[in-house]
Amino acid sequence: MKKGVTTTVIGSYPIEINNAELMDEYFNQKEVSWNGYIESVVNDMIHAGIQLVSDGQTRDPFVNIFCRKLGGCRIRERAEIIDKIQYVEPITIDDQKFVRQIIPEKRQNLGILTGPYTLSQSCVDLFYHDEKEIAFDFAKALKEEAKSLQKHVDMISIDEPFFSVSMPDYAKELIKTVISEVKCTTRLHVCGDVSTIIPEILESPVDILSHEFKASPKIFDAFEEHSFSQRICLGSVRSDSPNIESVDEIKKHIIRGIDVFGDKISQISPDCGLRLLPRDVAFQKLKNLVKAGEEIYG
Repeated sequence: MKKGVTTTVIGSYPIEINNAELMDEYFNQKEVSWNGYIESVVNDMIHAGIQLVSDGQTRDPFVNIFCRKLGGCRIRERAEIIDKIQYVEPITIDDQKFVRQIIPEKRQNLGILTGPYTLSQSCVDLFYHDEKEIAFDFAKALKEEAKSLQKHVDMISIDEPFFSVSMPDYAKELIKTVISEVKCTTRLHVCGDVSTIIPEILESPVDILSHEFKASPKIFDAFEEHSFSQRICLGSVRSDSPNIESVDEIKKHIIRGIDVFGDKISQISPDCGLRLLPRDVAFQKLKNLVKAGEEIYG
């Protein structure tokens, strides 16, 4: 691959969890280990040829994994806020340490944070009754996680799907709060149709912007109207469809991206997390993505 262009993922990856096994470990007071599941996910990504891999967000759904360990939150049918949100202990650090141990030397590790606005919009508020205050307390807590996380990953990606639904006027400050002490490369991923909020997204103080260019190709047109300094992570296979894009189809999509962004493309990836797809489908999508990237970038 051309220097400066990396194949990567957005976050989640499908895997079959043996709930009975996990429950047995828990109720017999054994240490519950997710390492085998994480290793299985990482191996799929490596065998597909992905250069910047994730832990597959294997341990928990992307909201619960954070709310389960933050003070002031609890998990019932949904995540609930019952007291002031506070950072208590590392959340994803052990999983990222493990990924670092098992990936080959030339592969890189992606750290993922569910964004503060998405967390605020996904929880049942039983304490604050102030949406903005909730979001900033989540941001302050995530800042502490990010400070530790950067020691074990090559890039931190903030996942803010709710920005495409209702992007608040304080979005820039939320992201700035989270990454204020982060030195590694940062990425903002916003799935959905972001074509109407490109100017607001471009204010985000991150290095890379990531979007669903395959599912929402009109985003290309929206970006063409603006100049910006960030690099682009080009979503190039759909995460919401089991249809496996051919290598040629992906190549045509990447070429369109090059026509719009030129050298600003630094990553090619799926549109979003792949958790909801069959595992064999997700794996083949990644393989074809890698192959298309190699044929274009060499």
